[in-house]
Amino acid sequence: MKLLIHGRNLELTPALREYTQSKLQKAIQHFEDMVKEADVHLSVARNPRTPQQTAEVTVFANGTVIRAQERSENLYASIDLVASKLCRQLRRYKERHSDHHHSAGHSASLTPSTEAVIDESSIEGSLIEGKKVQLPNPGVRRKYFPMEPMTVDEARHQLDLIDHDFYLFREKTTKELQVIYKRNHGGYGVIQAKN
Repeated sequence: MKLLIHGRNLELTPALREYTQSKLQKAIQHFEDMVKEADVHLSVARNPRTPQQTAEVTVFANGTVIRAQERSENLYASIDLVASKLCRQLRRYKERHSDHHHSAGHSASLTPSTEAVIDESSIEGSLIEGKKVQLPNPGVRRKYFPMEPMTVDEARHQLDLIDHDFYLFREKTTKELQVIYKRNHGGYGVIQAKN
């Protein structure tokens, strides 16, 4: 498994790196056949009045993104909590995608290897000629990802896996973009465009 560990507002000491690696390997040990890559972000809040130390893990398992995040006053405690949460989410994912949940001949798609997606062709011409350097708008972060059409139930399951309040998806029958979100009083809601 490829493990990337990043630190924000802190120094990544060898002890911290080793602790994070051992905790995540222990959490993922039963799911190594599914998990090919894990991305870890450790951060400390800059505000001294709120001593929050965050551990965030994004795992790529058979083409699915599974995300867990935990905060506490101690970074080592945050790492313990996020490893435990990730283990539960992977177990839930594996149980949902095991063979007894699929009809004959169906299984989860595999994540392509890095070698399969790298384009070795050379680039002709300048990539920067005629372009002006411009900083992005502060506070706006863009994410790009493929959107396979799915049902509302599949989108709800993805929402549970990524540990966010909402999930944008392309509905399977209409091919339109919709948003599923967690309601404050429990349950889920779906936002879709009105024709």
